[in-house]
Formats: sequence, C-alpha cells, structure tokens
Amino acid sequence: MVAMPDIKIKTKKLNIWFGKTQALRDLSLDVYANEILGIIGPANSGKTSYLRQLNRLNELEADFRVSGEVILGSENIQKLKLEILRKTVGMIFALPQVLPVSIYDNVSYGLRMHGMRNKNIIDGIVEESLSASFLWSEVKDRLKEPAVKLSGGQQQRLCISRTLALKPEVILFDEPCSGLDPVSTAKVEESMLKLKENYTIILVTNNTKQAARVSDRTAFFLMGELIEIDKTQRIFTAPNDKRTEEYILGKFG
Repeated sequence: MVAMPDIKIKTKKLNIWFGKTQALRDLSLDVYANEILGIIGPANSGKTSYLRQLNRLNELEADFRVSGEVILGSENIQKLKLEILRKTVGMIFALPQVLPVSIYDNVSYGLRMHGMRNKNIIDGIVEESLSASFLWSEVKDRLKEPAVKLSGGQQQRLCISRTLALKPEVILFDEPCSGLDPVSTAKVEESMLKLKENYTIILVTNNTKQAARVSDRTAFFLMGELIEIDKTQRIFTAPNDKRTEEYILGKFG
C-alpha cells in the first residue's frame, strides 16, 4: 500500500471577501509536505487572495472578511501569533523587496529582529541561506555592497535567502519570476526544486509553462473557485474539466 503524503496545510471551506466582492468561495484544499503546489488561473481567480491568507496578509485590507479554516500542521492559523506565523510561512513577492542595506544585512535582518546576536552563527546562516538560493558564489566577495546593486534576478534570490534564514516551514511564491529574464527565471526555478527537499512550496504563477516545469501538483482556480487539482502531468495532458484545458491552451486568461 502506498503511504499517503503528510498534509502540511489543510484549507476547509475558506471564503474571502473584500467589501462586497467575494474573492474565494468555499475553498477546500490540502497542501502536502515537501511538495511544490502550483496554482494557475486568470486574473481575479483568487490565487493571490488564497496565498496571502496563508500568512494572514489579507488582514492588512480594511474591508477584508473571512470564514472557514486554514490549519498549518495542527494549528489554526487564526490562533497563531502573527510573528510566529510569518516566520513559519515566508513569502516571496512578484517584485524583489530588498532592503536599502548591504547584501549581508538583508539576509541577517530577520535574525537580528528575532534577537540573534552571535556573529559566528549569523555568518553561518547567511552563507547557508545564500547557498540554498544559488547566490553565494556570485556575492560571497561582495557581502558589504548595497543589495540594490544586484540584478533583478539576484535580488529575487536574495529575498529567498532572507526568507530561508528564518528557517520557515512553508514558502509562498507569488509570481516570483514575472519581471525576470529566462536565465534568472531558470535559477529561481532551480532553487525551488532544491528547496522542496526541506520546505513546502506554493507557487502562484500566470506562466503555465513554469507550473508545468516545477510543480508536483497543480490547482486551477477560476472566478474564486477551485476547478480541479491533480498531479501536474495529468492537469496539463488530461484535465477533468474543459475549462482547465481551455485555459492551458490559451483560449482565455
């Protein structure tokens, strides 16, 4: 008998509203540990609303309302302290959000914010985190330089390193390659494939080819609803729903 994968995040009947607009409707979805779950769908399908709910960024919107549950491991995320949740569930945004400080200080910032002062330990984590995002060899002799001098692709990998330094359990990627060239995109994707050995990854992308390249499973969202979810190869070759097929073929989007 094949063992069932461990469920890292369980979403139960999640509904999200922004004012009178409902962004998600009755979403129930399991995310497995150490997988890359790709989420595809056209604009306004609820992809990013779901992603931002996983570390409660939606709460920054004044007109936000929610019902349903998101369980991380065995904990309801609404009962977790925000600083613990956002340390556990890191997020990489579409545009690199580097801090106006050095490369080294970008990676070590979160560690220092959480009270770490041992320089030897911080140095080790900085190197480990930069190595995990395939950036160390490119910046190891430039750690004191301003992060803003890096290329766009390097800045995005630096953001990944900064997230990894805090030892999260889940990493959320929201269109992480939307502004990157093909070479930089390939390096970010290489990082994701390596990172899933130790992390659970959720990737929201409008690039269906990217989802096909890196995702273990893919979910298709449309107008706030989950239309289907399956192994990526099946979604892209024999989807159950005609709407999924039409979206992948570019008939709408």
